[in-house]
Amino acid sequence: MSEYSKQVRSALDVAVTAIGGKPRLGQIEMAEAVANALTDRHHLLVQAGTGTGKSLAYLVPALVHGKKVLVATATLALQRQLVERDLPKIKAALDKELKRDITFAIYKGVGNYICLQKLNNAPDDPEAQALLEVSTLETDAKRLRAWAQSKGASGDRDDAPNVDSRVWHASSVSGRECIGADECPSGSKCFAALAKAKAQTADIVVTNHTLLAIEIVDSHPILPERDAIVLDEAHEFSDRTTGAVTEELTAPRVSRASVMARKHMPGKASDALVKAAEKFTQAVADYALDLKSDPSKAGRLELVPKELESSMRKVKEAIAGILQLITADEQIIDPNTMAERARVKGALNEINQTITKLLKPGSSHVLWFEPTFSTLYLAPLSVSDVLRKNLLTKTPVIATSATLTVGKSFDSIAKSIGFVVGQSEEDEDSSSSDSQDMDPANLKILDVGSPFDFANQAMLYLPKDLPEPSRDGPAKEALVELGQLIQAAGGRTLALFSSWRAVEAADEYLRKVLADLALPIITQRRGDTVAPLVERFAKDEKSILLGTISLWQGIDVPGAACTLVAIDRIPFPRPDEPVLSARAAQADAAGGSGFMQISLPRAALLLAQGTGRLIRSLDDRGVVAILDSRIVNKRYGSILLNSMPPFWRTHDGEVIKDALRRLDQQYLVAGKVAIKD
Repeated sequence: MSEYSKQVRSALDVAVTAIGGKPRLGQIEMAEAVANALTDRHHLLVQAGTGTGKSLAYLVPALVHGKKVLVATATLALQRQLVERDLPKIKAALDKELKRDITFAIYKGVGNYICLQKLNNAPDDPEAQALLEVSTLETDAKRLRAWAQSKGASGDRDDAPNVDSRVWHASSVSGRECIGADECPSGSKCFAALAKAKAQTADIVVTNHTLLAIEIVDSHPILPERDAIVLDEAHEFSDRTTGAVTEELTAPRVSRASVMARKHMPGKASDALVKAAEKFTQAVADYALDLKSDPSKAGRLELVPKELESSMRKVKEAIAGILQLITADEQIIDPNTMAERARVKGALNEINQTITKLLKPGSSHVLWFEPTFSTLYLAPLSVSDVLRKNLLTKTPVIATSATLTVGKSFDSIAKSIGFVVGQSEEDEDSSSSDSQDMDPANLKILDVGSPFDFANQAMLYLPKDLPEPSRDGPAKEALVELGQLIQAAGGRTLALFSSWRAVEAADEYLRKVLADLALPIITQRRGDTVAPLVERFAKDEKSILLGTISLWQGIDVPGAACTLVAIDRIPFPRPDEPVLSARAAQADAAGGSGFMQISLPRAALLLAQGTGRLIRSLDDRGVVAILDSRIVNKRYGSILLNSMPPFWRTHDGEVIKDALRRLDQQYLVAGKVAIKD
């Protein structure tokens, strides 16, 4: 064992003790693999099952090595865990162990911080003025301003008072609207600039997938320089990258820019943009109404619809006129006026670039219109090539998650991130270049398992005689089975559905059949924030939480509150989902199988995430029930089952219900004992 490996093992022991944990073989194995990746400069793809403690397994080797490491996560919950729990807990112990002061910081996009220039000039800002017309918004705006001006305020949205999203947007700017701290009159106190300055010198910088993806795709530095990158929740990274670089155009966005322009650049040019924005708004409303009345017109578009094209070009022409005036006007010397002009210019440039891309989508992108949100979207068909070129040739990348395999193979995830796998030596050589620091094919793959004994801690119920689910939602028989399972479990259920229609059907049915049992039913509604729902569910052990896709991942409720996880159907992508259906069609056209290459891997990973909500600690016990008989009766079912934890399996509903009743009684007895104590 090398001296570095000994240091990593020693530091890991110290860190684990600091958080009150115990040594775990998988965590040690992962930490050593991360250490090797940093030392030998190769990429690492590591699946670390629930309970491994993977955050310490990558943080400790990085800190021991002295490398500057960027950690990118998919969820806010994990970012908070790292910067509010894990890193603060291990800092003092590792400071002593490593004999130096270790540092860490979080870095977010500019739009996550209050813009002081905008806040200080609110009386002259059209967005701020609009808030005054609604009393509740005015109250929110005053609360936000008071907080931003208080001593020690971070300006970070996550630390700010909970205010209406319109109030926040009126107090912040996008990256393109920001003129930069050096040019801004409030630059010396800028919240975003101060956060970035702190991050520049930190050993560990925590950020999100979206910000990293924007930097990679635009090939423009946003984040601090680093020696290595950790992609945690890596199964999400390809989709987050696609989402981050998807162009969106809405009528409110164009209208907002036109109001800003008229306020700060009054005259014929801005009046022309206001008129163009009004015509575009009407065209979008008419087109959305048409699609809602005739759903057959929805789906992927080859070109921008003619109903929208003309008004979009008018907006583009009007923007060009204003941009020409802003560029020509060099007489402005007031710094606040300069900042306001810069914000107008940024907003207009952003819309101009979006429209330009939408009008020429090309075969490498997917164009569609979403009538529910009246939005035009343009997404890349694939992001793996740009990730390979701009991410995997720069620094070592450690990609990790609890779920990275599809049918025990890493290939699908590895390729989506851009790693070169499964190619001949000749093909691999062609992917490298003398100008790059890293080879995307120089990849080590590892599965460290999980400390949990899934076969003894959990049962997987696979009823094989239920009717297959339809597009109309769960079959009546599936709802009856769900009701019986919940009754046997005494509540304590997280029920995951693949559509809002299914959530609503389950809610209606369960409220009838469980009415006499006093089991609280918490139902997710469109637009609900996930965290408060989960908090209520965890607090009341007898409750039932019904929800859709946002609850399939990142929910951590150990103990008695979650002893049954029920899944209504295999979460295959919807046939009308534009990007995934286009990717599947491309795979079919190339002689492959869109179902096997796109739809099945997607469903397998999401199903693995959903079933992973059950066992969250060594003491957890329970049942996962998949109420979709296709997983048993179709040939592809084995791939899905091999992507999940190795639970003990049965088709016998009575065995499952008896087990749930016994578990419910154990928790009831334990609860009574705890109350007496």
